[in-house]
Amino acid sequence: MNKLIIPILTALLLFSGNVFALSSSEKENNEKNESMSWTVDRDHSSINFPVRHFFTPVNGRFNDFEADIQFNPDAPENSRIDVTIPISYINTENARRDNHLASEDFFNSEQWPTMRFVSTNIQKTDDNEYVAVGELTIRDVTKTVELPFELLGIMEHPMMDDTQVAGIAASTKIKRTDFGVGVGDWAATLVVGDDVDITINLELTTKI
Repeated sequence: MNKLIIPILTALLLFSGNVFALSSSEKENNEKNESMSWTVDRDHSSINFPVRHFFTPVNGRFNDFEADIQFNPDAPENSRIDVTIPISYINTENARRDNHLASEDFFNSEQWPTMRFVSTNIQKTDDNEYVAVGELTIRDVTKTVELPFELLGIMEHPMMDDTQVAGIAASTKIKRTDFGVGVGDWAATLVVGDDVDITINLELTTKI
């Protein structure tokens, strides 16, 4: 009888050891694939856009925005970007122009006070390079756009405990008339250009 019990116990121990090893490996894989929640450092982040006026680009930016960023560079398929920008925070260094852009002639911020980008798919395209495909809504128009971005780096924050800091630079181009920005005489692109180059620089932090 003892001769039978010893092999059985040995097999059970080996089996339980394999199960433990598998569960540990699965846990590590799950942790590796989990997305991290990142907080935007507003003082070191910006959303900028130049728009042509006749021949000359006029620089603009949005002074404030809300961002929900769930990002894992090793598992971009599990990541998500959701950015909302209040139109009232548009800033072209000219109050009269800013008010005009917020008016019914352009963004009509009273009726549509925000614009929003929500990613539907994020893929890695090269070393530290990604593209977020998502839905951009401006006024009452929603269109699919691609937002290529570069992960500039990730490191432990030297001044904050248990925190990582990362940098992201993104850029894309849209046509304002595709979203109905510019109605009546302002729909023409002779005075105000149609192409809008958007550049986004984000400094992000996350707890580890």
